[in-house]
Amino acid sequence: MNTISGAYQGAFAFVERQFNLLKRYLSWEIVFLFYTIVNTLTIGLIGIQFGGGEDNSRVLYLVIGALMWGYLSVIFHEVSESISWERWEGTIEFTFASPIHRLVHLSGMCTYASLYGMIRTVAVMLVVMLFFDFEMGRSNVTGALLVLLLSSMALMGLGLIAAVFPILSPEKGSQASHILEGFLLLISGVYYEVTTLPVWLQPLSWLSPATYTIRAVRAALLDGASTVSLLPDMGRLIATGFILLPLGFVIFGRVERWALRAGKLKRNG
Repeated sequence: MNTISGAYQGAFAFVERQFNLLKRYLSWEIVFLFYTIVNTLTIGLIGIQFGGGEDNSRVLYLVIGALMWGYLSVIFHEVSESISWERWEGTIEFTFASPIHRLVHLSGMCTYASLYGMIRTVAVMLVVMLFFDFEMGRSNVTGALLVLLLSSMALMGLGLIAAVFPILSPEKGSQASHILEGFLLLISGVYYEVTTLPVWLQPLSWLSPATYTIRAVRAALLDGASTVSLLPDMGRLIATGFILLPLGFVIFGRVERWALRAGKLKRNG
């Protein structure tokens, strides 16, 4: 029991630390939030320009894509960039040399990413609702939130896998994680159906958990799909999460041990 309590406290400490860092760099966060809001509004206005469709369905289609990608990319980015932040703050050697188990450290980072992503997405959504008149009477909001919760595991796993890039290459690792993030944006049907992709690229879309997340959330909010009808996509997200999250921990652990032997865990790389 004491071990479990200690692990919980350790993970919460990392969550608290990240929120303190957010307050420390609050001006940056405001700029990024402003950009996200403007980007979401711009995408919605594009939908209006080309005809909103019945009940602004086309606008809502695009806005949902922007909101969901904002949430998923925050989780991916916060986890994958955690090592770069440690190096930037000059704490990477202390964090990795501390007696806290790496699972506790990374669990705290993942929990923070999920909480921060949810808060930021709600903030963007509230502002967007001031600009667009959406008919949400038949939307299954509960089902959409459940889908988001299930999708977090898989995106955290991908983030952990991408987090090894800054360890492998302190100079170019962050850029590599952005390439992976951009590829997910391309193949996941964020602003268009995956059938729009070239035929040779479409099979890759089914490997992305973001594809199932965005499809299920759109079905819940646009079509009012019942939670039961969302179960197939939820099952795929659960399966993907059970594969990617443990895989992310394993890959990160192996790369960490290599980095310790090679002397890569230092501020200047």
